[in-house]
This record gives sequence, structure tokens and C-alpha cells, in this order.
Amino acid sequence: MDLNDSTIVGRKTFFVAPDLTLLPETYMEEYMTHGYEAYIVNDDRYCPMDRKVEQIISMFPRSIFFFYVDAKIEGIEWQKFIYRMQREHGDNALFGVLYAKSRSDEERKKMEKFYLFDVGIQCGCIGLEFQQKKNFPLIDSVMKANQAQGRRKAIRAICSGASEVSFAKDGKYFRGKICDISLNHFSCMFDDGELPLYTKIQGMMLVIDGVHIQTNGMLLIQRELGEDGRLNVFVFNKNDGSLGLDGDNFIKVSGKIYQIISTRTETMLQRMFITAGKELEESKAAEKLRQQAIQSAKDRAEKIAKNEQVVAEG
Repeated sequence: MDLNDSTIVGRKTFFVAPDLTLLPETYMEEYMTHGYEAYIVNDDRYCPMDRKVEQIISMFPRSIFFFYVDAKIEGIEWQKFIYRMQREHGDNALFGVLYAKSRSDEERKKMEKFYLFDVGIQCGCIGLEFQQKKNFPLIDSVMKANQAQGRRKAIRAICSGASEVSFAKDGKYFRGKICDISLNHFSCMFDDGELPLYTKIQGMMLVIDGVHIQTNGMLLIQRELGEDGRLNVFVFNKNDGSLGLDGDNFIKVSGKIYQIISTRTETMLQRMFITAGKELEESKAAEKLRQQAIQSAKDRAEKIAKNEQVVAEG
């Protein structure tokens, strides 16, 4: 696995077993437009939740986890589990706690004391409102405070070979393959031709994994890649000349970026969980056989001892 892959690098936030009526999956796409790469981890039959969290930490170090401690998950006692996670992985991950705000003031104070002071989690103990719309800005501010964006200025998606850009400039037609894209920029390699830096282009046609947009841009960076050619990085310009994408284009591109990144990451996670679950089952089966062999040996030894005792007494 390439550890320079943009799927691997970059800080990620995982909401573990949240109540989807309080924190719906649609929020994950909206958080991406704010620069946060966030995912929901649900309980399922493939892999125990504690194993999932440990697998995620091993693959995505420095990730942030928010545990919804009102969730009932077989084999998980939240206080013991989060204490163990903080003790064993506190140097490689950041942890926070979510709960429904229906708890009494006394319960909340006890919870905050335990998780914030006794356990020492760094990302807070947050009560979710029953009015769903209030939770989006609440979690958004929590992720900002905990630097969930990491060092990236914008989340970028690696595009498939079907993604391309085309436009006309000074009587010449340019066409190239799009390499990656964010809400601020895209990079491409032209089939033929070169442009000087800071060239402004009106009416560029982009196809991003099947999504078509027309927008404006400016060539901001060029990077020589040796025999592979030259990488061209364009920043997006709105119709009024400011940086970024206009309304419709912003919605289309943000949706596609989220789809590309989340599909790739979630597929990777699912494969990892299934493999880890199988390994755990195989380990349990092997341990069961080992215990059975030990017990069988004990039974034989006891039987031999009894027979020897009978002979001796006879």
C-alpha cells in the first residue's frame, strides 16, 4: 500500500456508532466542504467494534474518534473501552465522547469528570441536541478546535483516467487528463501544448468521473515530472473574478469529491474489517482447539493415573 496515497495521508475523523437521527450521514459530505474528512463507523457482524477502532488507528494514525456512548454494542463497556483506547493509543489518536443531552446535570458532570480528567481524552465530552440542525455547527466547531483539517488546505480527490479538461486559448485547442481536484484547484497534464504561468482561461470544460462543469481558472503552478511531462495546476475563478467555484459547480464538484474519497476509503475499511474479523475468528477457533487438546491430554493423563492406581492397589 502506498503511504503517500491521499487516501492514507491527511487527518480523518471517525464517528463511532452515532445516533443517525442526531448526526446523519449527510453531514459527512457537508463537513468535507469545510475541509474535514469524516466518516461514520457502525456496528456490524463482520468485525467487533474494538477491533475496528484498533485497525483504523493502525492504518490512519493521528485520526480523531468520537464515541457515541449511548449506543448499545455487544461486548463494549464504554468507560472501560475508552480508558483502554486512551491508555494504549493516546499517542497515535485523539478521542472524544458524544452523548444525547437528555442526561441529568449530575450525570453529565460525572461523565465529564471521568472522561476529561480521569481518562484524559482530548477532544471533549459533547452533548448532542435533539434538534438535529443544532448539531452540525456544534460538531463543526469541535472539529475546528481539534484541528480535524490537519495540514491540508483542501481535501483533494485523485481522479480516474476518464477525467479530463478541455478549452481553447489564442486559437489553439488544449486537452488534458485531470490528475486530482479539490474545491480550490485541479491539476492536469496536457496531451500537447504549453501555457505560460498565470494564464487565465474562460469557459474550461471539465469532466470529473462523469460530472460535467464549465468554469474559469488560472494557471498557478507548473511542475516538471521528468519523462512523464509537466503537471499544470489551475485555481478556480468564479464569474466575478474571485477564487473558487460558483454555486452549481461547487455543489457538483463537492459531491463528486466526497463520492470519490468516501467510496475509496470505505471500501478499504470494509476489506480491512472483514479480514480482521476472519483473523479473529480463526484465532478463536485455534485457541478453542488448543484448549480442547490440553483438556484431552489432561483427561488421558488422569485416566492413565487412575489405571496405574488400580493396578497398584490390586
